[in-house]
Amino acid sequence: MNPVDPAALSAPDPDDPPPVRPTEPDAADCCGEGCVRCVYDVYEEALERYEAALAAWRARHP
Repeated sequence: MNPVDPAALSAPDPDDPPPVRPTEPDAADCCGEGCVRCVYDVYEEALERYEAALAAWRARHP
């Protein structure tokens, strides 16, 4: 019986990489004028999409 290489068990699947967390905007990126779509709003939306994608990815890679 061949032993299983532990590194092979934790190696990421190159065809299904984990999602990449969005970069939080710098404070200087916000003009502070109450824009309807502030950079922080856009970031929060991207973060929600990332978290959903990460949960789905983790379900595929228990």
